[in-house]
Amino acid sequence: MSQETHYKILKLLEADSTLNQRQLAKELGVSLGKTNYCLKALIEKGWIKSRNFKNSQNKSGYAYILTPHGLEGKAKAAVHFLRRKQEEYGQLKKEIEQLQREVVEK
Repeated sequence: MSQETHYKILKLLEADSTLNQRQLAKELGVSLGKTNYCLKALIEKGWIKSRNFKNSQNKSGYAYILTPHGLEGKAKAAVHFLRRKQEEYGQLKKEIEQLQREVVEK
């Protein structure tokens, strides 16, 4: 599981701990199976904990709650994600400048 996926899941759950796996999968743009796998990995790491609850339709559900360790992990993942995006931006900027020079020359 990538740092980016960690970060996105933790960010979504911090905003709304009642999101179910289907909702998370949709928000992330990944399969339900991958979402389940990622949540289990985050639970094993101690970054989130799940809590069973009953909703108004008498079906079991889960709330995924960030632990203090998970909040710390989210902050570290955010720094990593930001650095990677800044590097990507720098590379794209150079590529765009090169393309602009090529267009002007022709």
